[in-house]
Amino acid sequence: MDYTVVSYAAYLPVATGVTVWVARALTRNGKVFLADVFAGDGALADAVNNLLVVGFYLLNLGFVVLWMKNGSQVVNLQGVFDALSVKLGSVLLILGLVHLANVYVLNRIRRRGALDRQHRPPVAPQGWTQPAKA
Repeated sequence: MDYTVVSYAAYLPVATGVTVWVARALTRNGKVFLADVFAGDGALADAVNNLLVVGFYLLNLGFVVLWMKNGSQVVNLQGVFDALSVKLGSVLLILGLVHLANVYVLNRIRRRGALDRQHRPPVAPQGWTQPAKA
């Protein structure tokens, strides 16, 4: 029995499953946050959400596939678990870092939009008045 193939066969479905699960959770729970970021524009929030999910899948599944190759031959069952722990731990760390980077960038966009909304008057000026004479 080739333990390297066993480690590949265990790693790929688990890493892909975790990636899909995280992407679905982020999609579902990110809609409210993105609606706030884009000042209630639901269509824009949904479009950005879909684009972020596609980028998330491409980046993370690409990393999963590239990281699948083992640097050395796995010779026993303990080696399978050692390889899986390093590989899955790396995938989880990358997923977390990508998520934190997305939240950071979107929070910066949300803050900038909130500041812009504070400096604009609620209605456009409709005229002017004479200054009071002192």
